[in-house]
Amino acid sequence: MEQKKKVLIVEDEKNIVDILRFNLQRSGYDTIEAYDGEDGLNRAMLENPDLILLDVMLPKMIGFDVCKALREMGNNVPVIILTAREEETDKVLGLEIGADDYITKPFSMRELIARVGANIRRTGMNTPAAAAPASSAMPVAGDLSINTESHQVFRGSKAIDLTAREYELLTFLASHPNRVYNRNELMEQVWNYIYVGDDARTVDVTIRRLREKIEIDPSNPVYILTRRGAGYYFAV
Repeated sequence: MEQKKKVLIVEDEKNIVDILRFNLQRSGYDTIEAYDGEDGLNRAMLENPDLILLDVMLPKMIGFDVCKALREMGNNVPVIILTAREEETDKVLGLEIGADDYITKPFSMRELIARVGANIRRTGMNTPAAAAPASSAMPVAGDLSINTESHQVFRGSKAIDLTAREYELLTFLASHPNRVYNRNELMEQVWNYIYVGDDARTVDVTIRRLREKIEIDPSNPVYILTRRGAGYYFAV
């Protein structure tokens, strides 16, 4: 029997935690709960969840700092930021510090469960960067190479630490060289759900974050390029 996927809920409002727990467990997930940022960070490191639902406004340690701390420790568990605020800057900041997705309160439970599922399906790529040698990676362009078995990316012989979403975006674009994809198409193909409104910023921020990791000069990229008015493509 396949082991249930585990979701860590970090949220200080008990009624929201109860609703999330009920719906996630009904959808086949195990859940862990934390009611402040410090406990959430500790449980994330101890319990090794498959995904974290992370509120922004938390006691002791805000959600952004929890996510940032996880990424700085090399933990690339998928993180969905929960925010009650509509401000664009909050959403962009969450993505820039390493969150994989965000959803704004009040949210549709059906949409949240769909996003949880879409993000968890990609957790199999979280392999430690030192687990496989660069020599087993296939070149894709220049000195950039991808090992699709260990889900690692190298520039020369140096492993690049990518989140699951960044890896998925890179491999998708690299597997369709010189093909231009607009934001709508990338949301469907990589995020695995239909593009909605300002989700476009999710694509833009993830592209920028990926460029900062794989490009020698992110302001003058050579791998992931923009075709103005059309979309993004991987150049070879």
